[in-house]
Amino acid sequence: MTGQAPLLQIDGHLARITLRRPHLANRLEIEDLRTLQAQLEQVNQAAAVRVLLLSGEGRYFCSGFNIAAVPGVDAGALFEALADAWEAARPITVAKIHGGLYGGATDLALACDFRLGGPACEMFVPAARLGLHFYRGGLQRYVSRLGLQWAKRVLLAGATLDAKQMLSCGFLDQLLSGGAELDAATDALVADLLAMAPLALLGMKKHLNAIARGALDAAALQADIHHVNLSQDLAEGVAAWQDKRPPHFVGR
Repeated sequence: MTGQAPLLQIDGHLARITLRRPHLANRLEIEDLRTLQAQLEQVNQAAAVRVLLLSGEGRYFCSGFNIAAVPGVDAGALFEALADAWEAARPITVAKIHGGLYGGATDLALACDFRLGGPACEMFVPAARLGLHFYRGGLQRYVSRLGLQWAKRVLLAGATLDAKQMLSCGFLDQLLSGGAELDAATDALVADLLAMAPLALLGMKKHLNAIARGALDAAALQADIHHVNLSQDLAEGVAAWQDKRPPHFVGR
């Protein structure tokens, strides 16, 4: 099989997962979906990791799942499980999108907390053209993140969005002018996120996603707020603000 399985690298507080089938536009095979699930579980269990960065090798970000790989396989269910798990990931997730992404890969990117892209970005979902019904989790993410009309434009009309349209509809948080600029902006965002207080940062991510799904657990939210209010990190943040110095957070 051309290319290699996704690569996970953990360096302190940062984890990187790289898609590595560039000659197939980083198309995902069944074993890749299983690998990504296992890698995500490993990242979730690595308490030190605060940010997870997803990127791809070559010209494309990802062309989605190889639906012709195994007859009878429910590609939607496989991708839905992965994208739902990605949305629920404990760390902050960032997608660095340097090129095209298609099909279910658009939902995997939507499941990330932040998406940065370059001028070669484009996206489309050929589900209706293939006779494939997009799955529930993906439909919900499209509507909640992009709005109903953009969701209909992509999923029903099969529109191809270029980089500027991806920024306009909210798919991209930032659109950079080139590869070097995309690398620099991604590095800057990751550095900013890693400088935040992890208890507050990761707690707010969890509850913001719950609010977006209409599934907020008010008691869990209050418990997390109480925990942060008593934390060393909050005391450190206040002291650093008063002393006009960078804070040093330890996650306690």
